[in-house]
Amino acid sequence: MNKIMLVEDDPDIRDLVIYNLQKNGFSVTSADNANDALIMLDDIKVDIILLDLMLPGLKGMQFLDIVRNREGIKNIPVIIISAKNAEHDIITALEHGADDYLPKPFSMEILAAKINTVLRRGVKAEEGAPLEYMGIKMDGSRRKVFSDGGEIRLTHKEYELLKIFISSPNKIFTRNQLLNTVWGYDSESMTRTVDSHVSTLRKKLGPKGDIIKSIPKIGYGVEE
Repeated sequence: MNKIMLVEDDPDIRDLVIYNLQKNGFSVTSADNANDALIMLDDIKVDIILLDLMLPGLKGMQFLDIVRNREGIKNIPVIIISAKNAEHDIITALEHGADDYLPKPFSMEILAAKINTVLRRGVKAEEGAPLEYMGIKMDGSRRKVFSDGGEIRLTHKEYELLKIFISSPNKIFTRNQLLNTVWGYDSESMTRTVDSHVSTLRKKLGPKGDIIKSIPKIGYGVEE
């Protein structure tokens, strides 16, 4: 049974989400603030986090940044559920490492579908043989990346992008293809989050980052 952590300060929404998720077969633990949620993550293992942004004390985006930079929990998928539904808010959350974004009010059926999609995405990421290309090695079982014998620490999204690229060298991917595959979105207005992540990925790869080529007006591809 998949375990979900819900971080939501509105008791009515919290109770409604917990009730419906439990009906759908999920185990749910909850916190009404991000500070308590961080403490709980030290003691329990969860498969996914549902996170409100407008929380008392530590804000949702600050919590997300801490999770994405803390060993042991940085790869836990996070879905934002928030009344902040402006395009800027969604893009910012995705660029900070959120796996999906669901504006309030939302359908419980859609929330359950998004949870299942993100969980399936995580299972697929763990499958398959190790990948190697141009001296870059990806260990799928441990979700680690190595280059010239040293480990390169990547976020969940950066890892997924690199996996797509080196799984299909010399293939061109449009920004929308990458956005849809890695983030689950298909929107021209949000493709700049792809550019931002590719730029960071190149920097982390150092000299080998040059294998990721920009294809003008189209997207990206990997070549020697």
